[in-house]
Order: sequence, then C-alpha cells, then structure tokens
Amino acid sequence: MKRVTILGSTGSIGRSTLEVLQLHAGAFEVFALAAGRNEQLLLEQCLRFAPSLAAMQDPQAAERLQHALRRHGSRTEVLSGAAAMVQLAQAPQTDMVMAAIVGAAGLESALAAARAGKRVLLANKESLVVAGELFMQAVRAGGAELLPIDSEHSAILQSLPEQPERWAQDVREITLTASGGPFRSLPPEALHAMTPEQACAHPNWSMGRKISVDSATMMNKALEVVEAHYLFGMPPERIGVLVHPQSIVHSMVTYHDGSVVAQLGVPDMRTPIAYGLAWPRRVASGSSWLDLARVGRLDFEAPDLRRFPGLQLAYAALGMPAGACAVLNAANEVAVQSFLDGELGFTDIHRVNEHVLEHLGTQRAQDLPTLFDLDARARAHAAEQVRRLRQ
Repeated sequence: MKRVTILGSTGSIGRSTLEVLQLHAGAFEVFALAAGRNEQLLLEQCLRFAPSLAAMQDPQAAERLQHALRRHGSRTEVLSGAAAMVQLAQAPQTDMVMAAIVGAAGLESALAAARAGKRVLLANKESLVVAGELFMQAVRAGGAELLPIDSEHSAILQSLPEQPERWAQDVREITLTASGGPFRSLPPEALHAMTPEQACAHPNWSMGRKISVDSATMMNKALEVVEAHYLFGMPPERIGVLVHPQSIVHSMVTYHDGSVVAQLGVPDMRTPIAYGLAWPRRVASGSSWLDLARVGRLDFEAPDLRRFPGLQLAYAALGMPAGACAVLNAANEVAVQSFLDGELGFTDIHRVNEHVLEHLGTQRAQDLPTLFDLDARARAHAAEQVRRLRQ
C-alpha cells in the first residue's frame, strides 16, 4: 500500500489524481490533501478519502474546514499556511507527493518533497522553470524519484531508455509536440489584433485563460523546453519542437540509429498521472482508448518562428546564467495578464518578454531568496514596460 500526498487537490490535476486513485483503492492510500481556498471541495474530498492530514493556504478557511470535518465525525487534522504545505510534502508517512500547486506557491513544497527523498510527481512547472538547477540538486541530494506529469514530458520519459545513464549516449534529440493553438494558420501580420477571447478559444480543449494564451503564443512550449533541459539533462540544441494539431503524439525521442520512439494516446491527464503513480508498472487510468482508424491522420509541421517568436526565448534563456528562465517566466506572467486585462496587444506579449529578458537575464541567482528577488524585479520591470507600451 503506497501512501500519497496531493498538494493542490482541488485543481484539475489534483481532481484527476483522485479519480485514478479511486480505481486502485487497494494499492494506494491518500495520506494528505492540500488546497488554497476551495474549502467546500476539500471538505468533500476529505470526507470521501479520509486523509490523516489536510492543509489550506488560508488560515481562516482551514479553521472553518476543521470545524466542518469535526461536525461530520472526521478525524482528519487540518493545518494552514505555506509551512503546512512543506510539512505535508516531507512527512515521513507519505511515499509519493503529487506537486500540483500552481505557481511559485508550489515551489518550496515541491523542493521539500525532493529533499525528503519522495517520489515526486511534478505538475508544478515553476519548480523547474524558476529553479531548475536547485531543484535537480535537491532531487539528487535527497535520492528522490522525479516523474513529470506534463503529458509531453511524461511522453519523453516513456520513450527514453529505462537507464538514465544511456540517455546522453543513445539519444540524438527529444522532440516536444505542440498543438499550435488557435492561431496556427493565421498570418503573422494579423496577430496583433487578436483579442483575449480569440486567444483563449483553443481548437482542441478548454483550459484556463493564462495557459490558453501561452498556447496561442507557444510560450507554454518555450517553458516546456526549459523543463525538458533540466529533467533529461539534454542540451538545448538537442531539444526540438514540432507542431502536431491532433495532439495524439504527445512527444518523441530520436535515437542515433535512426529510430523514433513516441508515446501516443488520447489527450487525458489521467494517463501520465497513472504512469507516475504506478511506475514502473502500468495500471488503468480511466482514459478512453485511442482509435487511430477513427483519428484518420496525424499531421506535423515545423513551428513558424514569425508567428511564434517566443519559442526562441527559451533557448536564449538557457544560454544565460541561472535565473534567466525565472526572469522569462515572471515577465510572461505579467505580460499575459496585461493582455487579458486589455492593456496590451497580443504581439506585445513577446515584446515585453524579450525586453525584460535582455535587461535582467544576465543576473545570477543561485539560491531561493535570490531567485525570488529576481522574480520580483522581473515582474516590476515587465509592469513598467507594459506602461510604456500603453502610452
């Protein structure tokens, strides 16, 4: 029986993780659940899965949750605050930690799980984009097992040799696939006039507004290049991106003998979640089966860098000192929010990101306090650049 802690249990990844765990109740036990402010959903989850511990970022919400659980006869103990997330992540009673708290708020708890030698199911992008070197050092020092939950990185892991020591010598290139978003066929000169509603209208699925815009600019893929570099130890020049509008081939690995190994499946996050939970075994995820005859065709094309110039910024940041990727991530978050708020044109997102990376990307950051300081400076610089572009 493996005990699982889910940090971010009320988000989409957390909810999907619980769905998979329900299919295998005899193999896994939920030890702890953590959320931000959604106390009603966390209450329902605690009553259904009876974890020993729960935690909420908001102390008042945590107190209300504790009272509600006691009224229902639950013995789950509720903690609160950022320190509670770290406590759950490194608790000796848990075997694996789903790190699914969004943004910088999830970084410290993911690091704590790595340092404590847990199996870390990593769904928190910032852990590697903001603090890639520090995070991988923590994984090695703690003897942790790191399994990515992003569908693209999970696909790469599934397509690589089982022995990590063979990755560098056997592999010629890893290739991340991208849907291309809603503007894949639009002329580059038409992009500036695109609205937030158009950018968020993904052709394949419904996502949150921020990630939808990142898909439209392909900055999501730029950040995934950064993640892939740290996860698999591949130099940037051996990480490629290919547009694949059907989103069936989730990523692929090209070997020196000319073979290409890819992972295919219907787009469903429960598949990489199940792979991470049961690795190295395979268990049912609840996903539907892939019917290639029904899909009919699989298309691929190189990304148009005139349409998606942000993709190049990942490679530029990886060539700069540690901290540049944190700068790029921070600038992009500010620029995307400004676009969603109607303060920027669509193509101005790239202008802001490029400007901030050029001005702050050479700053070195080798520990968390320095990284957080650099993140704050990048956000302030991006906000100032947004104001200049609005004038």
